[in-house]
Amino acid sequence: MTNHFPAHLQRTRKARRLSQLELAVRADTTQRHVSFIEQGRSRPGPGVVTRLADAMELSLRQRNAFLRAAGFAPAFPETPLDDAALRPVRRALDTILDGHLPYPAMIARPHGVLLAANRAFDVFYEDVDPELLRAPVNTFRLALHPRGIAPRVGNLPEWGRHITENLRARLARTPDSSLELLLVELEGYLPPLTTAPDVLGFAVPLELDSRDGHLRLITTLTSFATATDITLAELELEAFLPADEATADILRKREQRW
Repeated sequence: MTNHFPAHLQRTRKARRLSQLELAVRADTTQRHVSFIEQGRSRPGPGVVTRLADAMELSLRQRNAFLRAAGFAPAFPETPLDDAALRPVRRALDTILDGHLPYPAMIARPHGVLLAANRAFDVFYEDVDPELLRAPVNTFRLALHPRGIAPRVGNLPEWGRHITENLRARLARTPDSSLELLLVELEGYLPPLTTAPDVLGFAVPLELDSRDGHLRLITTLTSFATATDITLAELELEAFLPADEATADILRKREQRW
């Protein structure tokens, strides 16, 4: 075992706010064994490393890092999305996006990098600074930047915090210096809350002005959790749904003009 694993295990465990005993119970081992591993007094085999990763619900990328730190080969591939082997997956993703029409939907890589979107997603491009639409488009910046859609969002303080709180929770699970810098930037765009919101997250509709009328949208996030390839496991599908019939009618009429 390399010298990195004891510190790596302890740092990851603490980031998830788990005690040694809690981790041991989840991983079907003993607190003493976890303690010995973190002290470098015990060398875990790949099975134990995998159980510890499972117990902490690590991503595939983190599991590979875990295995490398313990001196073992990574277990999960990372196939480029333009690889021929993933062509059926790309077709399936396009089918999902088109199937959500006339409502907006998009697929993003880690840190909000836009990978693909359906035609209805162009409602978010209205009056946006072209610089923010240059590839690679960052969907978080597109949402909250003052030259993005932020001026058209009627409930920006609440909706914006729906985004930043989700990112903060992700950082708590998986420390990431680049994501932390992005979060600081995004929080700098948000105006203060004037009143304490009753709810956050899914229950906060996006109040968005568009050229066709006022939209109220709720959003759902879907991850490809059963994927065994890092590239696919890190993709997220964000689908927007109308929160009222007026919004649904506007989006249906927009589709008729395509």
